[in-house]
Order: sequence, then structure tokens, then C-alpha cells
Amino acid sequence: MTKTSYMPARLAAGAAMLLTLTACATVTRGSKDAWVVNSEPPGARVETTNGHFCEATPCAIKMSRKSEFVATLTKEGYKSATVTVTHKTAGSGAAAVAGNVLVGGVIGLGVDMVTGASQDLTPNPVTVVLEKKDK
Repeated sequence: MTKTSYMPARLAAGAAMLLTLTACATVTRGSKDAWVVNSEPPGARVETTNGHFCEATPCAIKMSRKSEFVATLTKEGYKSATVTVTHKTAGSGAAAVAGNVLVGGVIGLGVDMVTGASQDLTPNPVTVVLEKKDK
């Protein structure tokens, strides 16, 4: 066999390698993240408008990187407090998106955008200082 007869196999292998690079952020970062919440004092219950909760801070709640929600912290003897959480393009997420563009991974770019893998929740972590209720 001549070298030219191996060319289709090499092209197929190269194409397969490029396909593995699509959706870089989805592969390297995943579509979920842990949102970490602390409170002063600790032990506050956390409930989010997107249906997640934890019984007592400090805690971490795993959710979609592209979530947007309001979290309410409550603790007996303290005023409730809220935190608005949104998402932004992360540094490493932006690098993965750029990798998709450079490699020509339009499909990967779309996957990363739909899954939110290029995003980070913000603020994360968050620490909320609770105020004591007036007696």
C-alpha cells in the first residue's frame, strides 16, 4: 500500500479527534456547580426560588451553572436575609468557548451555551451576616 491509501483513515482519525474537542466546557467543567453559602452565625436554613434548600449553613447546593435565583436565609431570633444569584461567563469557561471557536466546534459552542457549562454562579461563595431581631 502507498502512503496515499492511508490518507482517508488519517483524515477520519483527525476528524474524530476534533470532534472530541467540541463542547470543551461541558466536558471539562460540567453543567452543574456547587453554590456555597455561609452565614454569621452559622445554622441558618437556606431556601432558593428554584426549589433547592439546605437545613443549616454552611452548606453547598449543587445546581445548574446557568441558574438565576433568590436565596432566603432564616434563623430563629434573626431577621431573614436574601441573596440574588445570577451567572456570568467564567474565565475558564470563556477559554473553552474560545477553544470551540478556534477549532471550529460550532456544535460544541452550542452545547456549552445550552448547558451553561461556560458559566459560573455569582456570587459564589457567599457569606451572609444575619441581624438579630429586636426584642
